Amino acid sequence: MNAAASRVSFFATRLATALAVLLLCTAAKAALFEDDEARKAILDLRQRIEAMRSEAEQARQAAGRTASQEAASLGKGQLELHSQIETLRAELAGLRGVNEKLSKELADLQLQIRNDAQTRLSLEERLARLEPAKVTVDGIEFTAESSEKRDFEAALAVFRRGDFVASQSQFVGFLGRYPASGYATQALFWLGNAQYATRDYKEAIANFRALIARAPGHVRAPEAVLSVANCQLELKDAKGARKTLADLVKAYPQSEAAAAAKERLAALK
Repeated sequence: MNAAASRVSFFATRLATALAVLLLCTAAKAALFEDDEARKAILDLRQRIEAMRSEAEQARQAAGRTASQEAASLGKGQLELHSQIETLRAELAGLRGVNEKLSKELADLQLQIRNDAQTRLSLEERLARLEPAKVTVDGIEFTAESSEKRDFEAALAVFRRGDFVASQSQFVGFLGRYPASGYATQALFWLGNAQYATRDYKEAIANFRALIARAPGHVRAPEAVLSVANCQLELKDAKGARKTLADLVKAYPQSEAAAAAKERLAALK
């Protein structure tokens, strides 16, 4: 119970008590005084009762106004609280939307970064395949393009399969595309061997000699000289073969080809 209600209850109790007392007093005085005095006392009592009633009514009205004000204030507070809650809900929903948008943008950015990294890696791999690389063949190191290496290895693979006709075409094509290649000496050697296998001895001699002239210190040079002698023997040029073998022994005395040349020379005498 609030203060206003307590005041109203207090005045009501006080008024009831006063009425009872006054009635008792009136009855007693009526017996003791004359009628005029009794009427005067009754009038005075009525005035006092009316004053008390007025005071009680004013207290009741004041209490009502206070209760109304408190109720209005409470209602206004509830409305303000509800408004604040709705505002917070709207702000929270907005923040959730922003968070979802940022999360999606972050995921898209991460995906783009991964794709860019994969693209860059793929590009670097392709560039690496296209860029010249160092290779070592027969103990000699040189730089070769990826296509150059690929074409030479393809031609050599055909030779090793025993397709000497096709390998000749590929080696000739290779020398035409890469005349200054580090593989050129190797290409001449295998081309000469493929021609020897198909009994094209004159062309074989030409390519073996081209190898010797191009790289006389190459590890394949002694073998190329021996192959020239073999082609000469196949062409029935024993004189030319003996000279070639003698030149081989003189130019490359420590080579395995020189040992074979000595045996051939002994057999030709």
